[in-house]
Amino acid sequence: MRKSRFTTEQIIGLLKQVEAGMAVAELARQHGFSPASIYQWRAKYGGMEAEDAKRLKELEAENNRLKQLLAEAHLDIEALKVGFGVKR
Repeated sequence: MRKSRFTTEQIIGLLKQVEAGMAVAELARQHGFSPASIYQWRAKYGGMEAEDAKRLKELEAENNRLKQLLAEAHLDIEALKVGFGVKR
């Protein structure tokens, strides 16, 4: 997945400008992003503060790490079953 040009803090700032009444098309033109991006960001970060977004990013990273550990554990278990000839 491509990395965003904007940090989560910048995105939240842009969303606050839209909430304050600035036109989405004008804001998108000024900052060089697609107007559709605002709606995607609103779905993901709507109503958040910068601290909330940081916490969300930390939780997502931890979740990905735990998923990887679980997948590795399942591979180890499967390898042991094959090694010992356990039928399913």
